Amino acid sequence: MPFVNAADGTPIFYKDWGPKDAQPIVFHHGWPLSADDWDAQMMFFLAKGYRVVAHDRRGHGRSGQASEGHDMDTYAADAAAVYEALDLRNAVHIGHSTGGGEVVRYVVKHGAGRVAKAVLVSAVPPLMLKTEANPGGLPIEVFDSFRAGTAANRAQFFRDVAAGPFYGFNREGVTPQEGVIQNWWRQGMMGSVKAHYEGIKAFSETDFTEDLKAITVPTLVLHGDDDQVVPIADSAPLSAALVKGSQLKIYPGFPHGMLTTHAEVINPDLLAFIQS
Repeated sequence: MPFVNAADGTPIFYKDWGPKDAQPIVFHHGWPLSADDWDAQMMFFLAKGYRVVAHDRRGHGRSGQASEGHDMDTYAADAAAVYEALDLRNAVHIGHSTGGGEVVRYVVKHGAGRVAKAVLVSAVPPLMLKTEANPGGLPIEVFDSFRAGTAANRAQFFRDVAAGPFYGFNREGVTPQEGVIQNWWRQGMMGSVKAHYEGIKAFSETDFTEDLKAITVPTLVLHGDDDQVVPIADSAPLSAALVKGSQLKIYPGFPHGMLTTHAEVINPDLLAFIQS
């Protein structure tokens, strides 16, 4: 399997499909998943003639289960190691949830001369945690409950997240998709519980405000207004306001995992932005 070693030697797994001379579209996955969460998008854009690339974050999926480095700066540096090894240029970077934060940090710290456009989907920026400077955020107790569930019985907690709020399967009238639930659980259980536990701090407490202000490439922000994991009121509109010239699109009733449940809607919108 293809790997690139991060600065500390941690092997980072990646997929690299399609013509090597085509424009790259790079996908950054959410917590606690893997590159596999982008199946619907990678197959769609591969069929459109693009080069599609996705990696497993350290401690996730098939990448090395390093003890340390579960923070946004290291995530972005690991991603940069992969993209530099592949010499990706003129790339479109698309990030979901935690991956949206990774995109923001990567673009600002490592993306100069390599990034064409950025897309944030159901993403955690600017800041999820409630603080004095961010009174609309979520209280620390929400993330403490994620830590408790992950540490005490990760297998059951992951099943409950996937079967409930992540895809909106807990909403009246929504039919749960067992294959989708099991695939989420499969991806999560491939990774390191330590990485997942410590990654909660990374996605909830990292403040991306200054990063967002520093982005200069065309940026698209997408969010569902029934996102129960990253509430829209504290995320997408604020991010879009901070990125100069960005575009914001909100999907009525769509859940956090809308890239999977509504791929037939999201994928054409992504394509339109990339081709614009």
